[in-house]
Amino acid sequence: MNVYDTANRLAYEIQESEEYKSYKKVKNELMSNPDLKNKIEEFERLRYEVQLMQYTGENKDEEKAKKLEEMYTELIQNELIKQYFDLEVKFNVMITDVNKIIAEAIRDVL
Repeated sequence: MNVYDTANRLAYEIQESEEYKSYKKVKNELMSNPDLKNKIEEFERLRYEVQLMQYTGENKDEEKAKKLEEMYTELIQNELIKQYFDLEVKFNVMITDVNKIIAEAIRDVL
């Protein structure tokens, strides 16, 4: 079997996984609600800013970190958003695990 065929099969398997299907369904539902979509996008922007500061070694902005935590606490009061975050984590764990398996297989040439 060709490595590209295997990669395409893996992509298909990911799309057929319960993690992918559940996450996609809830994400589509959430994004079809303009108010919830805006709240999630605002949260994601702030989360990105905080993560970027951590990666670049900038001093941690305590105010932004606190606001992020407060936003998260508020957002998860909504059951759909809580479900979205939970499914996002499950999906990302699966993708991380797949990446680890691939990285482990080729580590001797990296």
